[in-house]
Amino acid sequence: MKRIVLTGGGTAGHVTPNIALLPSLRQSGYEIFYIGSKDGIEKKLIQAQNIPYYEISSGKLRRYFDLKNFTDPFRVLKGFSEASSLMKKIKPDIVFSKGGFVSVPVVIAARRHKIPVICHESDLTPGLANKLSMPGATKVCCNFPETVKYLPEGKAVLTGCPIRRELMEGNRTAALNLTGFLPDKPVLLAMGGSLGAAAVNQAVRHALPELLKEYQVVHLCGKGKLDEQLKGTKGYVQYEYIQKELPDLFALCDIVISRAGANAICELLALRKPTLLIPLPAKASRGDQLLNARSFERQGFSMVLEEENLTEATLLHAVKELSDHRQDYLDAMNRSPQSDAIRIILDLIGQTVS
Repeated sequence: MKRIVLTGGGTAGHVTPNIALLPSLRQSGYEIFYIGSKDGIEKKLIQAQNIPYYEISSGKLRRYFDLKNFTDPFRVLKGFSEASSLMKKIKPDIVFSKGGFVSVPVVIAARRHKIPVICHESDLTPGLANKLSMPGATKVCCNFPETVKYLPEGKAVLTGCPIRRELMEGNRTAALNLTGFLPDKPVLLAMGGSLGAAAVNQAVRHALPELLKEYQVVHLCGKGKLDEQLKGTKGYVQYEYIQKELPDLFALCDIVISRAGANAICELLALRKPTLLIPLPAKASRGDQLLNARSFERQGFSMVLEEENLTEATLLHAVKELSDHRQDYLDAMNRSPQSDAIRIILDLIGQTVS
């Protein structure tokens, strides 16, 4: 039995693609282990999957001044020592890294022990953790054609992002029962991530009277962001956060309004959902969502409306354009080669360890 170590953490985006690989890895006969941080989100998510979980120390490599910049290098060194010991203990045949700072000492330790590493970069331009890991990787998977030029020559593989199987198994009837919607009127799903997006929420609610003339609206608005005044509005339901029923809501909706996190938009591509992307502005991030969104726009998968231009009027205009050209977006998504990321990555893993 081949042994594989998965690593990645800090945010759910560095963990859920690893979780998406688990069923296929098991079916292929791999014995699976996970190395993550002691208090990151990955610990809870992975332990729920009944996989051996090993903790290492982890530090964040910041581009700005912080007193922790003086102590975190020692955490990283400790993490490398711990990861190196785990390589001796587990003796994996391969390491698959999804990124995040906890992955850096794992990848370096694997390289030190001559264990092949495959990295995966979700965003269009590599983050700092993956930049540090790539020299030690055998191959680097990516989601966007434009990313290839940022990766070491000969290592890049355009795979797309592994998508959780359960997202593809939604039940439209169950969603109709959950929402109380009519079965013959189109459904728009608006979502801004688990924390919500204030600007998106505000624009959707201002535009709601007009939207409800054409659509029924499901609004995933984020924790603490429900609007009590809109409760009971016919054709509109809002949830702070939804997990178990999310595949059903995806099966129900016809078009989507979303932020442009890499994993989220890759899921929408796999689900064939024409989307209006409202990326997080560059001033509020390193600009990766804007780059992600523009790539999907160039490939014909999505429309883009920048937050700086977001108003009730521009939102309504964009939704109408998206709806009018919905079939064009579906056709482009159906032509995408990035729809079978799990198979491509599993083949790559198999070729590397054989």
